[in-house]
Amino acid sequence: MAANNLVGGIIEVKINGEIQNAKGSFKYNIGAAKNEPIVGSDRVHGFKSLPQAPKIEGEITDRADLNLEDIVNLKDATVTLSLANGKVISLKDARYTGEGDVETEEGNIAVMFNGLSCEEIK
Repeated sequence: MAANNLVGGIIEVKINGEIQNAKGSFKYNIGAAKNEPIVGSDRVHGFKSLPQAPKIEGEITDRADLNLEDIVNLKDATVTLSLANGKVISLKDARYTGEGDVETEEGNIAVMFNGLSCEEIK
């Protein structure tokens, strides 16, 4: 995908190299540490830094050849999210961590993957 000054729009989602039918808005977290204040009764005493699990989540559309059981039992996978701005988000050692719900009206499958590491490729 060419960037062409785009900041949003068309995306591509792959699970272990297989393109999925991405639907709607996806979000991701590269797993950077989350900083939180430590507040006393008198003032802010400092901060603590806590790890976050890297993730990619959104919705895909069901299709006849998609095996839902394979998706919900997924582990040690690579999930990539290619963005309209040219970035690729690569989630490694990923595991499916969603609910496994499917909506039948439009075949929506909510997906969430958490991994051990995530790389933002520009």
